[in-house]
Amino acid sequence: MSLASLSIDNSTSLTPNQSKKTRPKPILMTPIRRCGSHALRLRLNFSPDFYSPYPLHIVDFMPLLPFYGDLSNDFNYFQLVIDLVGLQNATMVKWENVALDPVAVFNRIQDKPRNIHVIAWEMLFLAGQRHNAKVVMDKSLDNVHYAEELISLFDDILFLNVVRDPRAQISSINRAIIHDFDILLNTLTWRKAHDIGRALAQKYPDRVLTIRYEDFIDSQEAVLRKICQFFDIPFLGAMLDVSLSNEAKDLSVLSALWESNTSAPIPANVDKFKKMLSLEDIQLIETLTAEHMDYYGYERMTKDSTIITDSMVETAKQKSQSNKRKAWQDLKRKNPLDYQLRKFRADYLSALYQRLTQQAA
Repeated sequence: MSLASLSIDNSTSLTPNQSKKTRPKPILMTPIRRCGSHALRLRLNFSPDFYSPYPLHIVDFMPLLPFYGDLSNDFNYFQLVIDLVGLQNATMVKWENVALDPVAVFNRIQDKPRNIHVIAWEMLFLAGQRHNAKVVMDKSLDNVHYAEELISLFDDILFLNVVRDPRAQISSINRAIIHDFDILLNTLTWRKAHDIGRALAQKYPDRVLTIRYEDFIDSQEAVLRKICQFFDIPFLGAMLDVSLSNEAKDLSVLSALWESNTSAPIPANVDKFKKMLSLEDIQLIETLTAEHMDYYGYERMTKDSTIITDSMVETAKQKSQSNKRKAWQDLKRKNPLDYQLRKFRADYLSALYQRLTQQAA
């Protein structure tokens, strides 16, 4: 079955060679959230050549993918396109001045490899083209797990690998409605993501730029210039004053996690984790991330190591489920707007799961 007849304007369908010439250059930020990624994205967005909207985080969608069946079937693939466009519409921060048409997206990619990442990136390419951007960046950091697949799909893709002190980053993750709700599980997730990010940088040194968030705090201009050079976009002085960003202002009122995005990073907050974590927590994090801490130049505070057992991991998983319910209840009480926006997206994914499982049955 062909869906080309559904399109109002079939000129949106491009050959692979035409598509590569006209589309922006793709960049993925890696490897895990709460690394200062918004701080970097908001500043880079001052460049008219650069476009990076709030990310789709399709990692949350991936468990649904097997239910779509054979993607060589136009019906199945078009349904996946529709549902991913729906995910963009359900995300808590909309893409400004962008209204994606599933038919236009499908027509542009129907002759390309049939893959969920092709759809997601085509959505971003379309949005970037409408903003006249030469470079687009996906801030879905967890997509580091699909990096090799992305390289096979886009031979010009680059990666911005952002490293942050694991103690500070995991402390931040623990307070966010993302990942797990236990320090041991979040530390294991951090280590796995950085295992991949570091290996990626070693395997593809020309494709990956690694920066430390602490270096950005110490010298914003030097780090931003380095990133701009890697992206092949001009550095702008406006990037140094994020208070001028309307996007940053809009974000700051949506979630307590983003309140600080309208101001310059505070150097004193680098060690804020010392007040948020117990010495036992710090020792656990340092035990599991020691190799990466040494590699990236973070000094340990503890000398002893924590022994991690399988039973500890299983207990942590049970604890995480209980903490998850409490975290959502606390968010609903403290910030109803943030809760409702995040819940809307979660409900959308839940509704997709129910529909797909019913169809499969």
